Amino acid sequence: MRTFQAAHRATAIVAALSLIVPVAAAPPAPATPVGVNAAIRHQVGIRSAGTGQLRPAVLRAPVMLNDEVRTGSASQLQILLRDRSTFTVGANARVAIDRFAYDPATNVRSTGIQVARGAFRFMSGRALNHPSGPASVRTPAASIGIRGTIFEGAVGADAIGLANAQPSLAALHLKADPLTATFVVLRGPGAATQGDARPGAIDVTAGGATVTLDRPDMAVFVPSAGAAPVGPFAVTPRALTLLQPLLRTVPAAGTAVPTESGAGGGSDTGDRRGWPALIVAAIPAILLGLVALGSGHDESLPASP
Repeated sequence: MRTFQAAHRATAIVAALSLIVPVAAAPPAPATPVGVNAAIRHQVGIRSAGTGQLRPAVLRAPVMLNDEVRTGSASQLQILLRDRSTFTVGANARVAIDRFAYDPATNVRSTGIQVARGAFRFMSGRALNHPSGPASVRTPAASIGIRGTIFEGAVGADAIGLANAQPSLAALHLKADPLTATFVVLRGPGAATQGDARPGAIDVTAGGATVTLDRPDMAVFVPSAGAAPVGPFAVTPRALTLLQPLLRTVPAAGTAVPTESGAGGGSDTGDRRGWPALIVAAIPAILLGLVALGSGHDESLPASP
């Protein structure tokens, strides 16, 4: 009897192990592509999720979910997402796309981006007259809800530099954190936009308060994590002059990996044109990205209307 019980117990253990071992040996799920590198300027590095190695960004190469992007001084990366939104990673930045879902059959989509440091620009597919879904950009101090438009911003020391170019903010003598301070400006289209462009807006939430920007060239400043947004206010030409060199992209392959730190770069002449010019300037990189998406990196992008 004891021999039978021992044999039965051994059989049960073997059966249980046969169920456990295949699960333990299953390979990890493949990384999900969210877009392609459409334009690279100077020093841009990418680190895949779960790895410690920073590698040079490659033009037309796919960008995967949770990839971390780091840029050096006077360096930029423009990413064309699968839903035709574009995200520009500016100078001295650290960014990751940690949420992305897109169904071209139903146009259901959702995007989430973390910006830990540096300058950035988001141009939603809706701003390019393509339908858009929920999208948000999160910084250490704020969450930015996007409703189909173009906006720019900066986190850290660059954000403080932009705030110092606003006389109304300088007069407040705000205590800004060089690690978490966030400056955001809506470039358009806004609620009063004329013509066929679809208007949009952004909602900046921080410190339990939300400020909505729905007019081009209106901005807010969040001085530190936990602080409420200050604004809205009209961005000064001087602030735009400081911001635009941080976001200028040139379609050229990057050749070097950035260091862990770097000072701001770029000339002192910025682009103060409105949102239509920003779209026109982005077209070459967008077309290059569409070619890359159509060459095998992504087969689900719908045809242009």
